[in-house]
Amino acid sequence: MPLTPAARETFTRLFGAEPEPSPTDPELMETLQNQIFDEVFSAGVLTDVERELLTVTCLATMQTLPQLRAHVGAALRVGATPEQLRETVYQCQPYIGYPKTLNAVAVLNEVLTAHGVALPLAPAATVAYEKREKAGAAIQRPLYGDEVAEVFAGLPAPFDTQVPHMLTAVAFGEVETRGVLDIAFRELVSLVAIAALGAATQLRPHVAGAIRAGNSRQKVAAALVQALPYIGGPYALSGLVLVANYEEGASFEAYR
Repeated sequence: MPLTPAARETFTRLFGAEPEPSPTDPELMETLQNQIFDEVFSAGVLTDVERELLTVTCLATMQTLPQLRAHVGAALRVGATPEQLRETVYQCQPYIGYPKTLNAVAVLNEVLTAHGVALPLAPAATVAYEKREKAGAAIQRPLYGDEVAEVFAGLPAPFDTQVPHMLTAVAFGEVETRGVLDIAFRELVSLVAIAALGAATQLRPHVAGAIRAGNSRQKVAAALVQALPYIGGPYALSGLVLVANYEEGASFEAYR
């Protein structure tokens, strides 16, 4: 089963060299490359930069660091900026936690340094520490309503208020207010990270949040299809079922 011309062209565009046959598993690599670099890359409305940033999201979430290193280089080659790559990894932090984020940032910084990029990059924070909660709520409520406060209201004190505060102030107030990436793309990154984690309960509200942030259903579907060969069919299909059944104007309650 030889590589299709489209798969060969896309691979070369991303990695700067034509694919070489695997000396041990040529059939597996041909299947992989035809699916990812032909079928997946040719479907939907994503640019090469968007595809590679979402691939970086998958690999950072799963901590597949050798592949992350390769795709950071590919992202730079197709036009992603160092700042876009940094913000993509930072956007994963509320979902994957600090240790995995630090591992991913270390790989990112190694590749950036090898490409002659001076570190640290310019700051991108836009909100003062004491204003995080208000700024975060301004993003969170239009996308998710007050569901976080409602869901955790039954926790014993002080966690009934502390947990919603941390989610609003950090995930939205600190991270999602940062510059470089817009809210719509940040919500795609969050959705793909959640899908890669297999966090099924959070998938439903985040599919709705990604659409409410301004992404079309086609773009949300394309993001999950881009993730599929990296995170596996079951995790991606769980999100795609929700996109297929999304109802415009449905209540927040319907997507909890």
